[in-house]
Amino acid sequence: MNDTPDKREATNRLKEQTAHLSVISNSCLVVMKFVVGFAIGSVSIISEAIHSSMDLLAAVIAFFSVKKSAEPPDAGHSFGHGKFEDISGLIEALLIFVAAIVIIVEGVLKLLSGSEQEFSPTLLYAGIAVMGISVLANWYVSSRLMKVAKETESIALESDAWHLRTDIYTSLGVFVGLILIHFTGITVLDPIIAIAVGLVILNAAYDLLKRSFADLIDHSIPKIDEDRIKAIICEHASEYAGFHGLRTRRSGPEIFIEFHLVVPGEVSVTQSHDLADHLESDLLVEYPRANVTIHIEPCNKGCNRCGSFCTYYEKQKQNNP
Repeated sequence: MNDTPDKREATNRLKEQTAHLSVISNSCLVVMKFVVGFAIGSVSIISEAIHSSMDLLAAVIAFFSVKKSAEPPDAGHSFGHGKFEDISGLIEALLIFVAAIVIIVEGVLKLLSGSEQEFSPTLLYAGIAVMGISVLANWYVSSRLMKVAKETESIALESDAWHLRTDIYTSLGVFVGLILIHFTGITVLDPIIAIAVGLVILNAAYDLLKRSFADLIDHSIPKIDEDRIKAIICEHASEYAGFHGLRTRRSGPEIFIEFHLVVPGEVSVTQSHDLADHLESDLLVEYPRANVTIHIEPCNKGCNRCGSFCTYYEKQKQNNP
């Protein structure tokens, strides 16, 4: 069934509240990491602070993009505002690239300098504590973001969730590294960990950039979804002659499905319309944020235009030999 206005409003409100939670969480973590990182002089903690700053900026962008994408279609945007979420993902990916390069450069410069950094035990404990808090906070917030992203099909929230997932791994790496420095006294581990953090972030940025760019250029939805759409259409194969020209694309949380439905020539306009409505309803059960467009075409005996499986007349011959 299709979304009701109340349900859609509740969904948009849930997305905004979840995005707001990410902004608050990242703001607190950025402040803590920068304060402790500069106090200790740890490039790995400072690199994590830069990473979290990018996460904070991404969270802010995600917050405003989900608000904008929730706006209904208007005269200037007749297909809605879903692309704002795709643009958000692209900007976030570029920002993460910049952050990763800065982190790697800082780590390499510190390694090349050859200077030994002395860490105060008390401040080192503070750094370990901040990284531990970061892991726990980001685990909770990213899990919440991912859950809501899957429920609402929001690429902006999913991108934000993946950002925080990478932050969990990198924070955990810094956390373990600081513990090793505490027990071994090998301070060169600090810039090495920072470089490793930067490389992990680069990989995450590349994956996000690919996905965001694909949606912006109207790439088809995944093949597994297109196959499922075909399967739903084929469930009513006995009621029409065939279908062809299936096209799909994504715009933020919305997907667009178009295809040509070929019906027997003697079927009335009303019957064709009812069949199209029924197919649309079935598709909306599985893809509630879909916009379905079905073009009806008549099929005459001997026509082979549809080519999807067997035609209506062939079925009639099979049923009445």
